[in-house]
Amino acid sequence: MGPPSSSWRSASTFQGLRCWFTDVPSAVRGKPSWLLASCRGCVPAERCIPRTCGSEDQILCLVLGPWRYQLEDESAHLDEMPLMMSEEGFENEEGDYHTLPRARLTRRRGGLEWFVCGGWKFLCSSCCDWLINICQRKKELKARTVWLGCPEKCEEKHPRNSIKNQKYNVFTFIPGVLYEQFKFFLNLYFLVVSCSQFVPALKIGYLYTYWAPLGFVLAVTVVREAIDEFRRFQRDKDVNSQLYSKLTVRGKVQVKSSDIQVGDLIIVEKNQRIPSDMVFLRTSEKAGSCFIRTDQLDGETDWKLKVAVSCTQRLPALGDLFSISAYVYAQKPQLDIHSFEGTFTREDCDPPIHESLSIENTLWASTVVASGTVIGVVIYTGKETRSVMNTSNPKNKVGLLDLELNQLTKALFLALVALSVVMVTLQGFVGPWYRNLFRFLLLFSYIIPISLRVNLDMGKAAYGWMMMKDENIPGTVVRTSTIPEELGRLVYLLTDKTGTLTQNEMVFKRLHLGTVSYGTDTMDEIQSHLMNSYSQVHSQAAGNTPGSAPLRRAPSSAPKIRKSVSSRIHEAVKALALCHNVTPVYESRAGVTGETEFAEADQDFSDENRTYQASSPDEVALVQWTESVGLTLVSRDLTSMQLRTPGGQILTFCVLQMFPFTSESKRMGVIVRDESTAEITFYMKGADTAMAAIVQYNDWLEEECGNMAREGLRTLVVARRALTEEQYQDFESRYSQAKLSVHDRTLKVAAVVESLEREMELLCLTGVEDQLQADVRPTLEMLRNAGIKIWMLTGDKLETATCIAKSSHLVSRTQDIHVFRPVTSRGEAHLELNALRRKHDCALVISGDSLEVCLKYYQHELVELACQCPAVVCCRCSPTQKAHVVKLLQQHTGRRTCAVGDGGNDVSMIQAADCGIGIEGKEGRQASLAADFSITQFRHIGRLLVVHGRNSYKRSAALGQFVMHRGLIISTMQAVFSSVFYFASVPLYQGFLMVGYATVYTMFPVFSLVLDQDVKPEMAMLYPELYKDLTKGRALSFKTFLIWVLISIYQGEPAREPGAPRPGQRQQLQTASWGKHCFLFVCNQRSSNVADPSAWECGQT
Repeated sequence: MGPPSSSWRSASTFQGLRCWFTDVPSAVRGKPSWLLASCRGCVPAERCIPRTCGSEDQILCLVLGPWRYQLEDESAHLDEMPLMMSEEGFENEEGDYHTLPRARLTRRRGGLEWFVCGGWKFLCSSCCDWLINICQRKKELKARTVWLGCPEKCEEKHPRNSIKNQKYNVFTFIPGVLYEQFKFFLNLYFLVVSCSQFVPALKIGYLYTYWAPLGFVLAVTVVREAIDEFRRFQRDKDVNSQLYSKLTVRGKVQVKSSDIQVGDLIIVEKNQRIPSDMVFLRTSEKAGSCFIRTDQLDGETDWKLKVAVSCTQRLPALGDLFSISAYVYAQKPQLDIHSFEGTFTREDCDPPIHESLSIENTLWASTVVASGTVIGVVIYTGKETRSVMNTSNPKNKVGLLDLELNQLTKALFLALVALSVVMVTLQGFVGPWYRNLFRFLLLFSYIIPISLRVNLDMGKAAYGWMMMKDENIPGTVVRTSTIPEELGRLVYLLTDKTGTLTQNEMVFKRLHLGTVSYGTDTMDEIQSHLMNSYSQVHSQAAGNTPGSAPLRRAPSSAPKIRKSVSSRIHEAVKALALCHNVTPVYESRAGVTGETEFAEADQDFSDENRTYQASSPDEVALVQWTESVGLTLVSRDLTSMQLRTPGGQILTFCVLQMFPFTSESKRMGVIVRDESTAEITFYMKGADTAMAAIVQYNDWLEEECGNMAREGLRTLVVARRALTEEQYQDFESRYSQAKLSVHDRTLKVAAVVESLEREMELLCLTGVEDQLQADVRPTLEMLRNAGIKIWMLTGDKLETATCIAKSSHLVSRTQDIHVFRPVTSRGEAHLELNALRRKHDCALVISGDSLEVCLKYYQHELVELACQCPAVVCCRCSPTQKAHVVKLLQQHTGRRTCAVGDGGNDVSMIQAADCGIGIEGKEGRQASLAADFSITQFRHIGRLLVVHGRNSYKRSAALGQFVMHRGLIISTMQAVFSSVFYFASVPLYQGFLMVGYATVYTMFPVFSLVLDQDVKPEMAMLYPELYKDLTKGRALSFKTFLIWVLISIYQGEPAREPGAPRPGQRQQLQTASWGKHCFLFVCNQRSSNVADPSAWECGQT
């Protein structure tokens, strides 16, 4: 299809006109083969647009049906006409009604002619597309205007603010459970067999012979699913029933979390979960800001600083929120948890007040208020919240063993058909042979055991009970009782970092000044030096007269003077006490008083009631350490900080500028002015890779950073630079001008800040340890010895994730680490993948942004290379990216995966994995509730996998094959019986004998297999290499199954009696064969291992 020819443009009739396809429905686009028809005058003129193509006698019309097309001037681009055909597209063949000349066509009018000429295709396609769009249409997410405290003004209906982890509801429970059961070939087969007994010609016994076992199996399954679903319902109900304070015109009322609506004003207390996505309006903190914990949303332990809308924060009282006319314009709901665009408008002012809103003005659901009390207006609820949109829907997980058994049952079905055909063939194709064929199919139906599912389910319930009763892993809860054997087939373990491998507690370990290093055992020396230094400073300050000028420090360009150890410690500790974004918070003595919860209350400023809040746990650890050595941060707001010296004096500093930490710069800084001396100092701290080029030359920084990193410590380099008033004013002018730039604002601001980052004085190097969970290192070592590859997926920073990978021994000290450079294009990703391919036996560290780019262009190559690495660390991963990584491993490797996490940001990953394990910890119970298995500590995973997972798989494999063996025996005896009686399709056993055989009579051998174990738990823990063999699936394979089949055929021989059958011998044969079969059946339980020859020897005795 090409562009229109020039003759079309010159057509006198249609010159200057073209068709603009803006109103063409999707059904019309791209289908010119039947929409183009020669103009016969079969439609009204207003519905037909003739086109000349090549010559004026070849005119086409587009059958528009009920739609009209807009005509506009020829000046528009002709390439926007998708249905236009070129001259070469016509062959003018005889009989082709699309291309016949107009002169040879007979004009006929009427709607019937249009319908016959091709209109019926158009109508059918349009109707089908309309029905499909109606059935598949999802609610379109739109931006919204939310009025404060007025939910009734919402233009559209929004989803309920409820959490739902249930798989079914009241109406879909029975159909859903039945579908999940009958989608397996085994259950579907027995349903068909049972229904066949309603046909008189195929009936071979009593109805209950087939329906009773099937009903028993379905009843057990339905009851088990009902119990699990009810437990999920109770857990969801507890979360949805949490009470919150809702602000109304008449005051505060208590409202359930599930009853919160868009537009409500909700009050959230400290340490309370935020129930929905809100815009931050007010806080009880005087600074107009608060901290929130987002570890359940993004996995970061850093507390986030949130700022209230200034217009509502300045209101005198809470009730004034209803006295103003204001609304929030919010963008449509989306997945990105790190961005938000909106505006706050107050209309009752002249002129109206407009205030832009960003991510710092939002309070996302599933986060926790860390300081003060906040109030916000709800903008998103339910499934439109960021946390729910980043959570995938739960799926019904099916174990690999169940799939393997399903394949074996299909093989047994083929054997069943083959055996029936052989019996009919030996009998001879005489009479109604097809009826005999169906009867043989029914007689041999016990080859496929109906009790296989119920026996496995009962065994799995027993395995779960053993896990929960194990005293070595207290607090373990089995929430999905259908896949315990999956714990024994794992190859990939994907774990979160925050709260899973670590305790979220940072401890200061080392201070290095270049020539001297101080550890935890020498902190008293630092305290002594600091006290002496401040004593000298205060004595010098006391000697100055009140009218004298304050003392000033020489600028950085002054000649270097060798400083004493006390002076160097003093400057290093003061830098750590000032260069941060930590805020001290004091608990009120008498609780909250006054008419509202935002009233002023008496506060106790003693050290016992002070807590620190910050965006980084490292900074909290540093400030807590400075407090322990005598220099205490007692107060901070947006413009000032106050420190208390060891002697009790208060030092006040004015915060002039603040440069927050970013992943790109890897450093943060602050410019402060000492109120007592008027000295201006620029402090900066950051990663050694970023600070090495900024500080003055030294010969010890690189070496000491390497030493601390090998100890598993997180290092920070601290530096400073003294500024004169003129230098700062010049910087402040350039900095303000850069911030007002419209284009390239970030780059211009960074360039101005970098002008200060030159020749800075190196003060110290700090080492902070992130406390790991108990026994994390031996647990990871055990899992590696068991053949399990461990990947760490975290939302934390690259430096933090790498440090934890080293300290936890996820990456051994002898292994190299390949840090995947940030990539933004296909070419960069190609180069980085080639660099990774050239390395061997190295761990991979990759960020979420680079991961997204590589998966877009080189998905298969990246997964293949990553699977060859001994360990993989993915940092800055969103919840959806974590789930995506799990699915990629499942698709490209076909191996079983396990996801471990403890926060709400891990729910998608846990649900996507073949086996999900949740840890109940400081981050809440959201991951634990959504997981298949719940534990209390990461170290419990070792025993859960190498002991319980191994036993569950070995027992289930033996149990499944034994149940099939049980059915093969009875079918073999039936085949021998029929052959003895001239291939008659008569049952050997009938009635309750067969019903009891499949359900009750053979239950004790099943129980013995459920309790069987080949090695003691202590040996399994001591030799985790035993677990590695399970991933090969040797306990359940076609080889082991064939051995069971041979045993079944051998044991089915008791039904054969020598000689020809005599009258009345049938009853005797039934009794004798049943007795011999029961004896051999019991003897066979002396060993559950098919490879053990005792099973054969027992059959020969």
